[in-house]
Amino acid sequence: MQNVSEGRNFLKFRFWCEIMDFDYDVIIIGAGPVGGYTARVLSERGLSVLMVEEHNEVGRPFQCAGLVTPSAMDAVEAYDTVVADVDGALIHGPSGTLVPVGKEGELRTYVVCRKRFDQTVVQQGLEAGSDIMLESQPVSADVQPDGVVVEIVNQRTNQTTTLRSKLLIGCDGAHSWVRRRFKMGYPKEMMIGFQTEVVGYEGQDRWLEMFSGSKIAPGFFAWVIPSGNGTHRIGLWSRADLLEGRTVLDCYNDLLKHPLWKDRFANITETARYCGPVPSGMIRRPIKDRVMVIGDAAGMAKPTTGGGLGPGFKQISSIADRLVEQVHRNQLSEKNLKSIAKSSWSKLKKEQDRARALRDLLVSTRTDEELDMHFTNFAKPEVIELINEIGDIEKPVPLGLALLKKVPAFRKLALQAGVKLLFT
Repeated sequence: MQNVSEGRNFLKFRFWCEIMDFDYDVIIIGAGPVGGYTARVLSERGLSVLMVEEHNEVGRPFQCAGLVTPSAMDAVEAYDTVVADVDGALIHGPSGTLVPVGKEGELRTYVVCRKRFDQTVVQQGLEAGSDIMLESQPVSADVQPDGVVVEIVNQRTNQTTTLRSKLLIGCDGAHSWVRRRFKMGYPKEMMIGFQTEVVGYEGQDRWLEMFSGSKIAPGFFAWVIPSGNGTHRIGLWSRADLLEGRTVLDCYNDLLKHPLWKDRFANITETARYCGPVPSGMIRRPIKDRVMVIGDAAGMAKPTTGGGLGPGFKQISSIADRLVEQVHRNQLSEKNLKSIAKSSWSKLKKEQDRARALRDLLVSTRTDEELDMHFTNFAKPEVIELINEIGDIEKPVPLGLALLKKVPAFRKLALQAGVKLLFT
């Protein structure tokens, strides 16, 4: 991967400046997997695309559990980045009640090397015809009647380049510069995630583990994910307002020292650690004149798992063909862009809101005692069978509704669920 100012790309850039009004059809801020995938799908449809990445290397920093669902993997076919297959999850209640979800030999999700995965997806964008500027970030962006003028500074040389595009897309993560620059709103929730890489954990092949309880992950859960070659990723996520003054590091340490599970962690050696935000809840205005945000920048992470790759891929895939038509016509007003995205993005938002409502109902607003009662019911053979029959990591709402409808112990929550879902 090389900067656009080097070699062939520099010559191409100079040529465009001389004969065209626009340097690029689309400028994408952020060259993570969602930015790379967006670049690829637009370039494949004939648009000229530039990715702008603030780091000097794609794939860093690493801030993700590294789980990729089969449908997201199918979109990019980055199978050579897989380090482990996962068939299911061993889920522990606050008092230790175990609920195994999944079936041995039936793949549920992939674990990837995120650095290699990100690089693969961005490389796909480059091979489709996109350009990239590394070690660079925008310092200003102004929307004009017929385009967007973006000033980009190279952080190593301090050289500023002014570029003109028809459309600006923010794929620049939880703290999106594009979202802030154009005052597009904030994600409904901003969770905090913390994770380490370790050796020495004795887990079960092809199974991840999840741990719940207010001591270790208030309102959410902790995880142990196999990551190949005897390594595991141990982490958790929660929301600041639920931590009551504690930090996610405090919670992590409490997990390692928990009386029920401390023996599992006794022999681990930490090799790396990461901490980062998890934005969930689509922002109020993901589209403005000649500007849109996608993925984490738009608050698209799943409220049930924190996963953001699949929703980001769906966000751009659902509008790509119509978007390209409007870019060719240079008809990119907020009204026109909203007409393109309204149907599919409204559906994604509704699914997200419903999943959050059910998550809060069943998990996030429950005391440890209530969670233990839930886990007692989850652990019943007929309920586990129902979970394995209907459960889908990408579509949690049907399972949640089925549990409320078909499991007698949850019927008291059904009316409350109905009210929540009626207004989401």
